[in-house]
Amino acid sequence: MGLGLASPVFTHHGAIPAQYTCDSADRSPPLAWSGIPPGTKSLVLIVDDPDAPDPAAPRMTWVHWVLYNIPPDAGGLSEAVAPSALPPGTLEGVNDWKRTGYGGPCPPIGRHRYFHKLYALDAVLPDLGRPTKAQVEKAMQGHVLAHAELVGTYQKRK
Repeated sequence: MGLGLASPVFTHHGAIPAQYTCDSADRSPPLAWSGIPPGTKSLVLIVDDPDAPDPAAPRMTWVHWVLYNIPPDAGGLSEAVAPSALPPGTLEGVNDWKRTGYGGPCPPIGRHRYFHKLYALDAVLPDLGRPTKAQVEKAMQGHVLAHAELVGTYQKRK
C-alpha cells in the first residue's frame, strides 16, 4: 500500500463542502495520511487549482495552501488548523493571495478541481522564509520518496 491522503469531509473527486470555501467559513478541511514510506524525514502539502480562472479555458494554476517540513508522524491536520496548531516544525509557504495559511476554493466561474498533494521527502528542507509553491517544489527536487493526491471539486453558489 503506498502513501495515502484522505479527508472525512469529501471523497476523491467528490464535492468539497461549502464551509471549506469562500462561500462560508473558509476553514481548512481535516486531512489524514497513511503509508508513510521508510526513510521519510518530512512531508510537504500543496493545495492548488489548475482550472483558474475558468475550467473551460484555464490560464493558470491558483495556489491555495503551501506547508512544508511537516513531521512524518503527524498523521494529518485538524479542521480549521491555526498556524499555532500546526505540527511542530511545520513551515508555511505563500499562496496566490500573497499570504500564508489556507485559502479555500473561490472559483469565479464553473466547477473547479482542487488538488491536495502530499509529498514524502527523505530530507527536512531548510527554512525558505516565505516561499512560493515553485520555491518549495524546487527545494524538494531529488528528495521525493512518494506522492499522494486527493482531488476535490467545488462550484460557487449562485
